[in-house]
Amino acid sequence: MAARKKRSRKPLLRRIALVLAGMMVLSVVLVMILRWVDPPTSAFMVQRWIAAHSEPGEPPYVYQEWVDWDAIPGAVKLAVIAAEDQRFPGHRGFDTIEIERAWQRYRAGERLRGASTISQQTAKNLFLWSGRDPIRKGLEVWFTVLIELLWPKERILEVYLNIAQLSPNTFGVGAASWRYFERPVMALSTSDAALIAAVLPNPNIYRLETPSATVQRRASWIRRQMAQLGGVSYLNKL
Repeated sequence: MAARKKRSRKPLLRRIALVLAGMMVLSVVLVMILRWVDPPTSAFMVQRWIAAHSEPGEPPYVYQEWVDWDAIPGAVKLAVIAAEDQRFPGHRGFDTIEIERAWQRYRAGERLRGASTISQQTAKNLFLWSGRDPIRKGLEVWFTVLIELLWPKERILEVYLNIAQLSPNTFGVGAASWRYFERPVMALSTSDAALIAAVLPNPNIYRLETPSATVQRRASWIRRQMAQLGGVSYLNKL
C-alpha cells in the first residue's frame, strides 16, 4: 500500500518539478529581454492601478514617463545611490555589511530593519508584490540574482529610477520631475535630486509637493553624502 502511494506521488512531483523548471526558464528569458527592452510598466504600478479602481470616487491616474539613462542627470543617479545603497557599485545584489548591521541591531533589541539594495528594490518593484511573506522574499532573491547576472549596473539603476514610487500615484523620476518641479528631469538641480531621493523610503508619507521638515533634513543629509562619495565621479565605478 505504502509502495503504491509512493509510486502515485512520483508523476505529481515530476509535473511540479517541470512547472517550476519552466517558470525558472521563463523568468531568465524575461529578465534577459528587459536588459534591452524598456518595461512598459511594473508590478507595483499595476497593483496601484488596480487598487485605485477599487477605491470610491474617480480613480486617479498612475503617472510614469520613461527617461533613458543618458537623459538622467548624474546628480539624480548619485542622490539615489547616496540615499538608498552607497555600496551599489561594489556588491552583487546583497549588501552583506548592512545585513550584518541590521542583524546586530535586532539582537540588541531594536526593531528588525530591512537592508534592501537598489538591485533588490528593482527586482521587487518590477516583478513582485508588496509584503514580507517568505514566498515573495524568496522570489525577490531569485530575481535579484538574475538581474545582477544579466544586467550591467547602469541598467539596474536606469530601471530603478524609472519605476521607483515617488508619490502615491507617481513612478519614476521622469514623471516626478514634471509633476513636482515643472521641468524635465535633465533640468533638475542637485537640491531637486536630493529631495526626490529623500522621499524614497516612504512616498506615501514623505511628499514632494509639500516637503516636510523631515524630508528637508533628509535631503540635506543626502547632499552631504553625495559630496562625501566624491560627487558624480563616483558613478564611474558602475
